[in-house]
Amino acid sequence: MNRHALAAAILVATSTAAFAQSNWLTVGETVLVQLRQDGHRLTVRGNRAVLPGAQSVSEHIYLLEVPARELPKIAGTLHRKLRHCGGFMHHASEAEARRALEGLSAPQQLTRPSYVIANQATVTPMLAQMEEAHIAQTIIRLSSFVNRYYTSVHGIEASNWLRGTWQQLAANHPGISVVQFRHASYGQQSVIATITGSDKAAQVIVLGAHLDSINITSGRANAVAPGADDDASGIAGLTEVLRVLASSNYRPRRTIKLIGYAAEEVGLRGSQDIARNFRSNKVDVVGVLQLDMTNFQGSGKDIYLISDYTDAGQNQFLSKLVDTYLPTLTVGVDRCGYACSDHAAWHAEGFATSMPFEASLGQGNPAIHTKHDTYANSRGQAAHALKFSRMAAAFAMELGSERD
Repeated sequence: MNRHALAAAILVATSTAAFAQSNWLTVGETVLVQLRQDGHRLTVRGNRAVLPGAQSVSEHIYLLEVPARELPKIAGTLHRKLRHCGGFMHHASEAEARRALEGLSAPQQLTRPSYVIANQATVTPMLAQMEEAHIAQTIIRLSSFVNRYYTSVHGIEASNWLRGTWQQLAANHPGISVVQFRHASYGQQSVIATITGSDKAAQVIVLGAHLDSINITSGRANAVAPGADDDASGIAGLTEVLRVLASSNYRPRRTIKLIGYAAEEVGLRGSQDIARNFRSNKVDVVGVLQLDMTNFQGSGKDIYLISDYTDAGQNQFLSKLVDTYLPTLTVGVDRCGYACSDHAAWHAEGFATSMPFEASLGQGNPAIHTKHDTYANSRGQAAHALKFSRMAAAFAMELGSERD
């Protein structure tokens, strides 16, 4: 073999080895352009046009094959340049990725609620019981872990702490159970609190936030990543919802599930597992709400509803809830792109989702994914997060108590 043929053979062998442990991602057009600009190694293996919102022109979602060692670099680029949580979906295999690409937004929802607001007598006194101090306490405790990275011992400990905390809050309510949802390829487990419905138990409302955190500037397992805003604030909001519903002995007609997702920062892995599980088991999910970053008020309005990869009718319902129960607050609209948080995993499975955000996308917390995402960096307050927690509670109780 001459030296040119040998060099070519080495190049092919190196390329084959690099892709031997490929990762499979789906991304939107904006992400693909950014990754190409930054020179990442990737191969496009397919694409599909989708409508991300009712008033949006179609865009293409791309299936990428990337070498295993390239994935942390890709995540870092997206966090730095686009300041996304997520920004891509990670899939366990090519077959799973192709199923996800072909099945984007395939209809699944069985029950469409009326979105009539008719439970003020129940909801209003509950919202009055919700307190900033409780939310602050949870944010501070969760952000005291070195990090909550999905493969680190700290991430596992944080999941266990959340399970124990939710169990303690629900101890005196016989209709509430708390379990962990195990994921096959990493140690951190998602946490699910279930408030069982009375006469519509088969219908489910999901409130979610992600449990994990990440520091993109240094090593993952022991990097300092307090994640106070991203997303201890969302978990704290759910915890306050659970505290008030449990202490008030609230009994919904529909089942309500509060979920702390594992592994959001690395491709929405935890929420994808759970959303696929619900779909395969034909769970009648009436609506899904995601709280991801709720405590840094960087824009003029209080709450920004993400319009793409969400449900327009449910978003209108959220606006009505704010008008009814939180009339001093202002609501804006923004877009965050494909797979920017866990709501996208549910949207991809065909469920109605919404994602209220703390600011317009370009004015969110600049400290996320670093050691500086602390409670102090959110001005040492949880008043902003309280707004979202109250909205989430109103969402759960109005849908949970809805009459035929």
